[in-house]
Amino acid sequence: MTYEEQILKILSEVGDAGISVTMLAKNIYNMNCSLFSCPDYTDVYQTVQQYLLRNSKSSQSLVERTDKRGFYRLNTRNSADARQLMIDFSAQEEVIDEIEEERPQVDLSLSLFDDFG
Repeated sequence: MTYEEQILKILSEVGDAGISVTMLAKNIYNMNCSLFSCPDYTDVYQTVQQYLLRNSKSSQSLVERTDKRGFYRLNTRNSADARQLMIDFSAQEEVIDEIEEERPQVDLSLSLFDDFG
């Protein structure tokens, strides 16, 4: 997953309140740290900051600034792409899980002790 995809994922999760550039950069940094490699935090911060500045310039942009200084959110009012990112499928997944639980489970395993006779 690229930084841009991770930024959009986090912005879709925080909702209308938005998130600060610093917190967003820390989340992206933590998502990309592993046992064997860790990106430079300043590089991640600059990448996140530049992405937000580039994608929040017009009223039709995917990202918009909030009333708080340094906070950003998805532009769900003027951007169809942002509205599409905010679609919540969790309710439908719960219904599918309930349907699957209602079905009787069929045992398809093979028995080692059947007579082959």
